[in-house]
This record gives sequence, C-alpha cells and structure tokens, in this order.
Amino acid sequence: MPHVDIKCFPRELTDEQKTALAADITEVLIRHLNSKESAVSVALTQVEPDAWQAVWDSEIAPQMAQLIKQPGYSM
Repeated sequence: MPHVDIKCFPRELTDEQKTALAADITEVLIRHLNSKESAVSVALTQVEPDAWQAVWDSEIAPQMAQLIKQPGYSM
C-alpha cells in the first residue's frame, strides 16, 4: 500500500498534468516496489513558500535519516 504525499510550491497544473504525474509515480512504484496499481495512492499538496518552514520542521528535518533522497538545502 504505498502512499506518496507530494508537497511543493504552488504550480498551475491542469487535471491532465496531475493525472500524468500520478500515473508516472504509480509506474515507478510498480516497477521498484512490485506494487499493484490498485494499491497506490498519490496526494499533491501545494504549499506557499512562506509556509514551507513548517513542512521542513515537521516532515523533513525530523526524518532526515530515513529520507532516501535528501534535499540539497537546509533551513
């Protein structure tokens, strides 16, 4: 049951672009984790730049050792 929760700065994405993003992520999870398509869920939360510190403080910094791709910035 992989669930991917993407947080990013606001983007102007169409529904088609969001669908394509979810499909690409799902394909990667199927290939690398041997997941079933029906088991994958993907969320997209757009966070204003001035609110990113809260994401860093609550989700990125405390999990730094578990991240399989660490950010190239710090806060």
